[in-house]
Amino acid sequence: MKSSSISKSVIGALLFCFGLGTGFFAQSLTDSPQRVERKRSDLAGAPGMEVIVSTAEYQPGESIDLHLHHGPEAVYVIQGATVQAPGKEPSQIPTGASLLNQRGVKHAGFAVVGETSLKLFTVHIVDKGQPLYDYGR
Repeated sequence: MKSSSISKSVIGALLFCFGLGTGFFAQSLTDSPQRVERKRSDLAGAPGMEVIVSTAEYQPGESIDLHLHHGPEAVYVIQGATVQAPGKEPSQIPTGASLLNQRGVKHAGFAVVGETSLKLFTVHIVDKGQPLYDYGR
């Protein structure tokens, strides 16, 4: 009887670890590897929503793929850089610029070109349980 409860405990622990690992792996497939999450919290007064504060640095040659979010994203450009979308001329994202990307609207889709990294501070207010970055729509 004791060995049966130990077996159940071991199996339960393994299933929990497998589920946890699968969640982390799935999140990493839809996240930006350059993003560093600084804080995450439930949004008071809005059940099912959360606020995520992050920073990110994109080196020259790195890309930010075209994507959308399941809620608005506010961006402050800590360090501007030159970027280039496919088939377009290079353009500058200036230091100090503020951007607001609306829920469900695709944005980015460019590479950092030149010699300066693009550094961003972002605040997302998104649906809980949804991927932060959605590339497939």
